[in-house]
Amino acid sequence: MSQAIHHRTVTMRQAGASRFTPPAAMLAAIRARAALVAERRPDGVSGPPMRHLLGELGSLARPLRRVGRPAGEIAPAAEPCLVMLLPGFGTHPVRMRHMAQELERAGHKVKRWGLGFNLGPTPENFAALAARVQALHRRYGRKVVLVGWSLGGIFARELAKCHPDVVAKVITMGSPFSGDPHANNAWRIYHLVTGHSVAAPPVGKDISAKPPVPTVALWSPRDGIVSPRSSCGRKDERDRAIALRCSHLGFAGSDEAIAAVVHGLGRPD
Repeated sequence: MSQAIHHRTVTMRQAGASRFTPPAAMLAAIRARAALVAERRPDGVSGPPMRHLLGELGSLARPLRRVGRPAGEIAPAAEPCLVMLLPGFGTHPVRMRHMAQELERAGHKVKRWGLGFNLGPTPENFAALAARVQALHRRYGRKVVLVGWSLGGIFARELAKCHPDVVAKVITMGSPFSGDPHANNAWRIYHLVTGHSVAAPPVGKDISAKPPVPTVALWSPRDGIVSPRSSCGRKDERDRAIALRCSHLGFAGSDEAIAAVVHGLGRPD
């Protein structure tokens, strides 16, 4: 065996060994996540009622109802914006494709967040997202409006806090930025997937603090996932709050949510 081939073989073995997770470490990780999932919700805190959670099922058929239906009228934007859409927890940007298409029909430039599925915050994906927002700002020469659905809105608010020089505005849709982070019906799934508590995310120290840019919070009393109080927020935590009548899943592409986002993009604040 030549020296070059021997060196490459040893390197490949070392790389494989570095990716191997010892059984003891894997078992410890499983136990840690199981403990997170088994945590008790704090007393006095609750998510939306079961009837609203079951109502979310109706939103799953919304894309099918649009098939063959002609596109509705949409007013052209007086001042087109550069927009980035950030998907909700456990979802892919394709879930917001209809919203992206409608915003583009209005004349806005719409970009994906570039991270694929939203599986929760990590220092690495937050840094990658910050770099993408900065790159868009340099490329187009204007600030970016961040439109975040659910957990995507939390990402958007934290990005705006860290980089207000490149973010023009933040629009959140059903995002749980206010109150106790357990006030939703998805926190156990979040613990299972991310491996950290909703009360101790690896990015952001004060989720409820208002970013130093204009903020609009879209919320709904029919939300079956996130407590309306959490997504509406208090007056000192956002600039404006607008109530819709859609479900939590409906924020991703319902006509009502799209109209609200279009209106939010058109305001000067």
